[in-house]
Amino acid sequence: MAAFGLYTHIQSNRRRSIALLIGLFFLVYVLVYAGALAAEAMSTNAPLDYLLRAAWYDFLLALPWATVATIIWMLIAYKFHQSMIDAITGGREVSRAEEPRLYNLLENLCISRGIPTPKLKIVDDVALNAFATGLNQKQYSITVTSGLQQALTDAEMEAVLGHELTHIRNGDVRMLVIAVVIAGVISFFGEMIFRLMFQSARFGGGRSSSSSSDRKGGGAGIAILIAIGLIAVSWLLSIVIRFALSRQREYLADAGSVELTKNPDAMIMALRKIEGRGELPRANSAVMEMCIDNPRTDFTDIFATHPSIDKRIEALVRLAGGHDPGPLALPAPDEVSVERPTEGPWSGDAEADRAFLPEHPPVELGRAAPEAGPWGRPRPPWGMRRRHLG
Repeated sequence: MAAFGLYTHIQSNRRRSIALLIGLFFLVYVLVYAGALAAEAMSTNAPLDYLLRAAWYDFLLALPWATVATIIWMLIAYKFHQSMIDAITGGREVSRAEEPRLYNLLENLCISRGIPTPKLKIVDDVALNAFATGLNQKQYSITVTSGLQQALTDAEMEAVLGHELTHIRNGDVRMLVIAVVIAGVISFFGEMIFRLMFQSARFGGGRSSSSSSDRKGGGAGIAILIAIGLIAVSWLLSIVIRFALSRQREYLADAGSVELTKNPDAMIMALRKIEGRGELPRANSAVMEMCIDNPRTDFTDIFATHPSIDKRIEALVRLAGGHDPGPLALPAPDEVSVERPTEGPWSGDAEADRAFLPEHPPVELGRAAPEAGPWGRPRPPWGMRRRHLG
């Protein structure tokens, strides 16, 4: 499957990143003006045109401070976003000595494309999921769950790593991080303004009675409604920005994985195993949007951050010639222990192995998969990939 549109997508992501940063400052300024308008309305019941002009004057005074605060927020996110994500998910960085199988698979893919190898991290969770994070080459990392690590064969894991590498290569990761930062800034400013308004209303608002008598036709009520409307619109726009990020990125990441591994069947099988089993209980919605699959769905497909697994597999079958085995009746993540057997290639009990994974046997950590599982099923084709060493 040719990764059609990948390079156009990369250029588009660069332009969108700049547009998102500009949009961030615009939304922050809208919130600052809304806060200034609310403050004026809470202090005096003057005509609406007077309140609008007074709020504009306050906005100009606050503009430099708002700009500096936004820049500081962005710098903090740039420096510490990975640490915050690791704190939320429990991710830990691993070395080649700790995870030779994963490290070799990832390194071989990077060597085949001449790109730096990102950091490799593990989340100790039975869920089947993976995601990439970072804003530059020094920060890029790929995180996989221990459940995914043990449920997938080498070929399937290689396909997942190729998917995440394509996200990094395309600039999707940078876009998602910027979108999350935007949502965080808007939520922070919006909540702060609402709290100030409610606190002011609770303690009387400090409205000047002399101002009310001097200026007839008070427009404080309308001004407050306008301020609330501006805050609501800014918040909604920040949400729309996150959902407006093209879901095409997942199709293209799947295509990029096939381009790297030359094995569409491995990508399809990995998606079928991940399907419905990727929920990370400790992760917030922003982290789940970065994952290879986001099982958290809204009330309509319009607001879904990922295409459905069925649609992604349909694209791989149609364009890459892959074969879809259909949904797999695997145990739910909370029904599977992440601990691996200590004897034999798996547990040594064929019946227990069938109950664990009926389609593809898991691979013991740090060991290459055998040529055939206990049920005589051959390994998936390797395509044109490099074989990793030991």
